[in-house]
Amino acid sequence: MNWQELSALLALATAMTFTPGPNTTLSTALAANHGLRRALPFVCAVPVGWSALLLVCFLGLGALLLAFPVLQWTVKLLGVAYLLWLAWGLARVKSIAAGSARPQSNVRALTLFWQGVALQFVNIKAWMLALALIGGWVTGRADAGQRLAVVVPVMLVYAFASNLTYALVGSLLRTWLGGPDGSGHRLRWFNRAMALVLLATAAWMLALPQAT
Repeated sequence: MNWQELSALLALATAMTFTPGPNTTLSTALAANHGLRRALPFVCAVPVGWSALLLVCFLGLGALLLAFPVLQWTVKLLGVAYLLWLAWGLARVKSIAAGSARPQSNVRALTLFWQGVALQFVNIKAWMLALALIGGWVTGRADAGQRLAVVVPVMLVYAFASNLTYALVGSLLRTWLGGPDGSGHRLRWFNRAMALVLLATAAWMLALPQAT
C-alpha cells in the first residue's frame, strides 16, 4: 500500500469514525448517564466489532448481503428495531441516579461488551462501509493479506479513539447535566436529544437504498 492509498484510508477512517452516528451517540450517552468507567466496555466493543465485521467481509460472507436482498432487509430491520429500543430506554432515564442504578435500563444493559459488538452486525451502514473498505483497499490485490493487516488495525484504532473521545465529552458533561440542584432536568432533555438522534439514524437506515 503506497502513501497515497494510506492517506486516503486515514481520511476515510477519520470521516467514518469521528462523525456522529449510533456508536458515538451511545458512547456519549452512556458516559453522561453512567460515567466513563461504565461506558468503557461499549467503547472497547465498537472497534472489536468493527474489526470482526471487516474480517467477515474479507472472508466473503459480506458478499451474501449483496447477493440476497432479503438479508439486507433482515439486517436493516434488526438494526432499526435495536436503535428504537435503545432510544426508548434513553428517553426513559430521568436522572443521574436513575441512569446509574437501574440494572434493567436498556442503556445500562448495553454496557455489556457483547452487546456493543453485536450492534455493529445489525448496522447496515457498517456492513456497507466495511464492504467498501475491503473492496477498495484489500480484495483483488496481490498483497491482500498485508493490506488487511494495515486496514484492520487502522480502523480499530480510529474506532476506539473516536468513541473514547465522545465518551470523554459525555463524562465531562455529567456534572452539568445533573444540574445545580441535582434534579436532572438537563439530563432528561439531553437523553431525549440523544434518543432523537438514534431515531433519526434508524429512519435514515430504513431509507437507505438496497446495495447491489
